[in-house]
Amino acid sequence: MILVLRALGVGDLATGVPALRALRAAYPDEELALVAPRWLAPLVDLVGGVDRLVGADGLGHLAWPGPPPELAVNLHGRGPQSHRMLAGVRPGRLLAFANAEAGHRDGPDWRAEEHEIDRWCRMLAWYGIPADRTDLALRRPDAGRTPTGVSIVHPGAKAAQRRWPPARFAEVARALTDRGHRVVVTGTAGERSIAEQVRALAGLPAGAVLAGETGLGELAALVAHARLVVSGDTGIGHLATAYATPSVLLFGPVPPAQWGPPPDRPWHQALWVGQRQPVDAAAVHPALAALDVPAVLAAVERVERGTPLATRR
Repeated sequence: MILVLRALGVGDLATGVPALRALRAAYPDEELALVAPRWLAPLVDLVGGVDRLVGADGLGHLAWPGPPPELAVNLHGRGPQSHRMLAGVRPGRLLAFANAEAGHRDGPDWRAEEHEIDRWCRMLAWYGIPADRTDLALRRPDAGRTPTGVSIVHPGAKAAQRRWPPARFAEVARALTDRGHRVVVTGTAGERSIAEQVRALAGLPAGAVLAGETGLGELAALVAHARLVVSGDTGIGHLATAYATPSVLLFGPVPPAQWGPPPDRPWHQALWVGQRQPVDAAAVHPALAALDVPAVLAAVERVERGTPLATRR
């Protein structure tokens, strides 16, 4: 039994795919259990190779019903809390970053500025498990009743600092519509009001707002069959990367060098103006605020020129 901890969100799971696949390849005959929030189940199915999902919303005591796993792998963080969570199930061996506070002196040192994908690939490589950082693709779900060929504008993000102003998203949505794009606005149920604001300012029809109407599996299908994604630094951007769907992603507090798409794919454009000193944690980050609408529309033109033929609609 291989027990893997990554009890985080959509983008975290997507960036952990190369490491998960490396573990699957290294232990093909072992059951692989992933500790993650249960609401991620539709996305876990699209990753493939995971035999069991063990529900956990963040860190804490892990109610593990079976015998101790032979191997536990911390793909969650540097510790000590995540290390201790896995140590609590008494695994035969723990693969993790070195953390003296947790009593785990094995493993490589943590590098704060490292890209999230490379971080976990490097950790596994230290233990002799090779991982391919480019292995990011998810299984493409059937479109079903999901609209296809749409351009997705996603104005929401969990943190206020990562939310570009809705009025600017609306300007982008209006310009895309003028260029012949069929624009939809996505988000969570809690972001419905932001999506409606963008729709109204852009002059889109009422049916263009899909915020709160798509489950995670439906959202993945929407992105997989979309023409374009425009969003901030949030989970839907990682779905666009996973499906090679052209995307323009707007970064603020964290640079794309740590969380962005692969830089060698011209159909993904990560926009960032550089380091800026934040003033108010409850307001849009200054680096994100410095991005204007013309810059985003110019990036749209670049991704459409660089779109691989297989994904063109």
